[in-house]
Amino acid sequence: MRHIVYIIILIAGCITTAAAQKPIRVGAKHFNEGYILSEMIALILEDGGFVVERKFNLGGTVVSFEALRTGAIDIYPEYTGTIAAEILKQDGNVGIARLSELLQDKWQLQISEPYGFNNTYALVLSKELADKTGVKCITDLAQHAELRIGMSFEFLKRADGWDNLAKHYILKQQPIGLEHGLAYQAIQEKRIDITDAYSTDGEIKRYSLVVLKDDKAFFPEYQAVSFYSATLPEKAKTLLHKLDGAITEDEMQRMNSQALFEQRSHREIANEFLVSKGIIDHKDNVSDTGIAAILEKTWIHMQLTFMALLAAIVVALPIGILLYLYPFASKAVLYVAGILQTIPSIALLALLIPLAGIGTIPAVIALFLYALLPILRNTMIGLFTVDPPLKNVATAMGLTRIQRLRLVEIPLAMPMILAGIRTAAVINVGTATLAAFIGAGGLGEFIVTGLALNNTSLILKGAIPAALLAIILELIFEAIEWMLIPRHLRQKVL
Repeated sequence: MRHIVYIIILIAGCITTAAAQKPIRVGAKHFNEGYILSEMIALILEDGGFVVERKFNLGGTVVSFEALRTGAIDIYPEYTGTIAAEILKQDGNVGIARLSELLQDKWQLQISEPYGFNNTYALVLSKELADKTGVKCITDLAQHAELRIGMSFEFLKRADGWDNLAKHYILKQQPIGLEHGLAYQAIQEKRIDITDAYSTDGEIKRYSLVVLKDDKAFFPEYQAVSFYSATLPEKAKTLLHKLDGAITEDEMQRMNSQALFEQRSHREIANEFLVSKGIIDHKDNVSDTGIAAILEKTWIHMQLTFMALLAAIVVALPIGILLYLYPFASKAVLYVAGILQTIPSIALLALLIPLAGIGTIPAVIALFLYALLPILRNTMIGLFTVDPPLKNVATAMGLTRIQRLRLVEIPLAMPMILAGIRTAAVINVGTATLAAFIGAGGLGEFIVTGLALNNTSLILKGAIPAALLAIILELIFEAIEWMLIPRHLRQKVL
């Protein structure tokens, strides 16, 4: 009996230890300030003894909130105005206490006290254009329909975004959508005249832009807060209080500017700030953009690609053979596979979040679905286009249906089948970069972060290895074709 008690105690201790070591997953939206604030959260928690798993580059409010609501992440920085208007669908300014009450009742989520700065939305234009047109406030835009407006994609459709802003101010302009990090460059190159901005953006002072006055008080307050699950450990919640009122608007703008124009890493910037404020005691010098990081993200990228490709081969190849043997359902199956191929990658990834959360699993599922069509279609076409006389000869030799398929038809269809797998592999390498938007990692992290910072070198750190990976895959499949395909067929294909 005593031994049983010891075993129970040992098991309970192991479970308790495992629970204590469970990492806290910190998310971040894919924009400059989101990365910096998320790094602050992660560094504070690590300084407090927690293991932290970073799930950065999440694709905007909808993706980040769904990840938090479904338990795929535990915490990310958000803004009170966004929570009120976009998540809770509340009108006007809503106090912290009321927001906390609504979030707790509806989803068992909580928010911290504000960090100390209000990062409100704003519309900006160049000082030269403001002086020329006399536009000083948003109301003035109604008299200048000729001005070209470019908005971030999220702002175009937010409840507190362009549609309702245009109704509020009776504006007639039709804005175009573009990535937020590229909008300032577009203004500098005079491709657009006005864009949406965050009041703490480092570009505003850098480019001497004019912030239009919100003279009809459309925008609510956007106090930065930690947005987290109610199940977050109490010690972690206590640690997060270190950020209460700790960041001014000028400090946040300066940190954003350091990331943009000094090309310093978000972790380095967050670390330096926290140490200077006495919030953490140590300094983390680990680079998140060096050679080691490139190799790590390349390996993750390869894992995503090959897991999805292998799953697609295992599923699509037998289905293609079955549809060749029993072709009555072939058109319907190809039609469904074709529809899956037309779903935009970002939309498919977002749709998978409620079902599979964020990270590797939904990314592999999405890549698997995109790889199905080329493998399935090429398998069927390859088998259907085998010369009928050869099939007749095989039958005349007394081969059974399965023997004819195994010994004659599949070998002859192999060039077409391998071409389908080859196409699916290359598609997956490119599409896998978008997996960064749901925290799956890979080379897309460099690309997404580079777009947010308008940093070409960072984009290239992701794009060049991805391109090299695609070339290597092409060479690998070319070698496979030389080994598996008879010379006379190989020459015909190549």
